[in-house]
Amino acid sequence: MASAPEKATPLLNTTTNNTATAAPSSSWPDSTLDSTRNRSTIASALISAVDSFSDPPPSSAPSTKGITVMTRAQTCHPLDPLSAAEIAVAVGTVRAAGATPEVRDSMRFVEVVLLEPDKQVVALADAYFFPPFQPSLLPRTKGGPVIPTKLPPRKARLVVYNKRSNETSIWIVELTQVHAATRGGHHRGKVISSNVVPDVQPPMDAVEYAECEAIVKDFPPFREAMKRRGIEDMDLVMVDAWCVGYHSEFDAPSRRLAKPLIFCRTESDCPMENGYARPVEGIYILVDMQNMVVLEFEDCKLVPLPPADPLRNYTSGETRGGVDRSDVKPLQILQPEGPSFRVNGYFIQWQKWNFRIGFTPREGLVIYSVAYIDGSRGRRPVAHRLSFVEMVVPYGDPNDPHYRKNAFDAGEDGLGKNAHSLKKGCDCLGYIKYFDAHFTNFNGGVETIENCVCLHEEDHGILWKHQDWRTGLAEVRRSRRLTVSFICTVANYEYGFFWHFYQASLMFASIHFSESVCLDGKIEAEVKLTGILSLGALQPGETRKYGTTIAPGLYAPVHQHFFVARMDMAVDCKPGEAFNQVVEVDVKVEEPGKDNVHNNAFYAEERVLKSELEAMRDCNPLSARHWVVRNTRTVNRTGQLTGYKLVPGSNCLPLARPEAKFLRRAAFLKHNLWVTPYAHNEMHPGGEFPNQNPRVEEGLVTWVQQNRSLEEADIVLWYVFGVTHIPRLEDWPVMPVERVGFMLMPHGFFNCSPAVDVPPTTSDLDDKEIGMPAKPSQNGVIAKL
Repeated sequence: MASAPEKATPLLNTTTNNTATAAPSSSWPDSTLDSTRNRSTIASALISAVDSFSDPPPSSAPSTKGITVMTRAQTCHPLDPLSAAEIAVAVGTVRAAGATPEVRDSMRFVEVVLLEPDKQVVALADAYFFPPFQPSLLPRTKGGPVIPTKLPPRKARLVVYNKRSNETSIWIVELTQVHAATRGGHHRGKVISSNVVPDVQPPMDAVEYAECEAIVKDFPPFREAMKRRGIEDMDLVMVDAWCVGYHSEFDAPSRRLAKPLIFCRTESDCPMENGYARPVEGIYILVDMQNMVVLEFEDCKLVPLPPADPLRNYTSGETRGGVDRSDVKPLQILQPEGPSFRVNGYFIQWQKWNFRIGFTPREGLVIYSVAYIDGSRGRRPVAHRLSFVEMVVPYGDPNDPHYRKNAFDAGEDGLGKNAHSLKKGCDCLGYIKYFDAHFTNFNGGVETIENCVCLHEEDHGILWKHQDWRTGLAEVRRSRRLTVSFICTVANYEYGFFWHFYQASLMFASIHFSESVCLDGKIEAEVKLTGILSLGALQPGETRKYGTTIAPGLYAPVHQHFFVARMDMAVDCKPGEAFNQVVEVDVKVEEPGKDNVHNNAFYAEERVLKSELEAMRDCNPLSARHWVVRNTRTVNRTGQLTGYKLVPGSNCLPLARPEAKFLRRAAFLKHNLWVTPYAHNEMHPGGEFPNQNPRVEEGLVTWVQQNRSLEEADIVLWYVFGVTHIPRLEDWPVMPVERVGFMLMPHGFFNCSPAVDVPPTTSDLDDKEIGMPAKPSQNGVIAKL
């Protein structure tokens, strides 16, 4: 992932950032140290002198024309996403390590990502190697720290699928020196480890989807079945390959399987026609994705194709068969002095916030090292890592093929790999900073999504206001927020993932309060759902209990969308510190009696969640339930522990019986909140490979059975939130955005509202400029009289 201005710039770096130097000494701690290892030992090792990593010897090799070289490890921050050159080196290194030409040719590269280093390495980089240099991140030592001359080399983690043997392996490659080179060229990667993972299937890839569509269209029985439905032009046919999930032993990962859904367009010469408006039902297909052959085929039932719906298309004007409204005037967002944010590589600074951004093929956008600069208290950490780690979409129709539509869009497909380029003026408004994303395709080539991540400021209405009715004097401030986002398309649906940072904020209802409920330093996570409904076909005169009829012969099954946010919290914790705990807060009505003689009393009741099994919790809007992550050793001016609270938005739980097959793989959906102590290998709530996973409750549900202590720990929150979608006619032909999310709000984190120092906003236009007469001002008392 690269920032947009850098996308045409070669990765040629011959200088390093300013660093402090020292005599070399002991070696680095490994980045995959167990989380239970003594943290003070790690910190001490890092601030003592360490081995200076020797530069590679000068090469007397042939000319490196066309090869860009990154000679020093610290030119990239340890959390920067892998560059295109690093991905190419990692792929080339693994491919070169293949034992035979057959093995090398059968390698398919599912994922190449940064192997994130230990948190202490990140702290060292932020303290002494990268601006803004923050030595306070590391503990003080007697005599002062001795700083290494280099950071450890970056490492890549690769998930490789062997198409010949149907095996999945995980490789770790050290990127000592990076060259942009093709296979067979010069590279400087080193294989650290390689392990075959038994009994799994990795995520599907777009290349496989395209191949699956081609072989299904060429399959003679399928062509004959389509002919029975009046379709002979295969260019009209759309084949969407869906992972089979796991419903029985026939779906075991010993085979790589897909069960496609079929759709058919009406016009072959209209590329923007909504092909999802004509689902083809009654055809059952099972495809071997390893060998690309149809294993099973049955034309079960002849269901007529739905008639062409005149309202099926969503393009503009006449191309849709309609007329666009003509009374929409231009709305321009102007920032004549530029934005208030500053960007240095992937490091963002805005309104006392600072953080880093990253990107992975699975999660998409990742937010690292979130901190708030709080005056004399300096940099105060809030979270180490924020991301959306899984997404599950179960359908509620028991009929075939809809009962098996249970997509794990992150674990089976990849949210990041399905991201697309954003368009200024439509996806984002105002002064935009874009970042590109780099990833590998299935065959090992490097692909780039330009303008994949959008960074911009947004006006957010009133920040706070008060008017003294006696004098008529008023103070008002406008709020703005910094938004980081990306959008992905998974088959028929679009999902926008947004992280909003607020300089200060109000309650997130449509009514704005400015007395006593002003909440500041808020972080909002938001998902926007749009796109096209996944439909089913109806027989003439038929209706379905488990869906909504939206057009003649068409219905949309009921379904749910679930998202899992993983939040590695660090409230007022420096790296190496584990001083957080989680408190559940419920509002209780006081019992009748001497303490409630007027029957109006209520209060907030707190309960510390002491262990993992105790921390399996659900939302309860009736008690305004929320959860606070507190620092056990830091207090505010009133003596209360500082904290950040997780405030749920609208939410739901799975509407399925406990025996539902998709809950074998998605048992983490059974609760809205899970809490675990940090462990470097606990990243995916359904396990790393949910595709065709036969193991029951793998991942989060199994981890918490250890029932580890949470009373003072390095806390990770897993928040599960979702939407129950009962389709409407208004969702057709394209669904207006539906929003769902949650808030992270300071709770005793500050001594007062930091929003009071936001300056007044001058009017961009006076009354004359907008054609309105000036209004005389009145004293408030006179106005009331």
